[in-house]
Amino acid sequence: MKALTVHQPWADAIAYGGKRIENRSWTPPAAAVGSTILIHAGKTFDPTARFVITDWKALDNWPDARGAIIATAVLAGHHRADGCCAPWGDARGHHWQLTDVQPLTEPVPCRGAQRLWTPGVAVQAIRTA
Repeated sequence: MKALTVHQPWADAIAYGGKRIENRSWTPPAAAVGSTILIHAGKTFDPTARFVITDWKALDNWPDARGAIIATAVLAGHHRADGCCAPWGDARGHHWQLTDVQPLTEPVPCRGAQRLWTPGVAVQAIRTA
């Protein structure tokens, strides 16, 4: 199973806030489309998120785990950005469509990586809520 590292609070928005589009500058590998991926919360926090995530109370109540797998999702498809997918979709790049998002019962700490990456065997045995 592949993992995708996402900066916070975007990772929490995927796991807990209904964000079903992930913005990337590249298309996912064809083999990944239709498969379950792990959502890894990176250690970096994006302060510009407060301009998109306007429900600050919800944002403040999300767990904000960092450096850990926090959810699974099915990478259902992708398309070029064309002004669609508001409010989550960036106007540039590619929109990865996520479905069947399942937060984990507990974050699984591990190092992240760029692009899609394969976590160690111990991480593969995660449980969803």
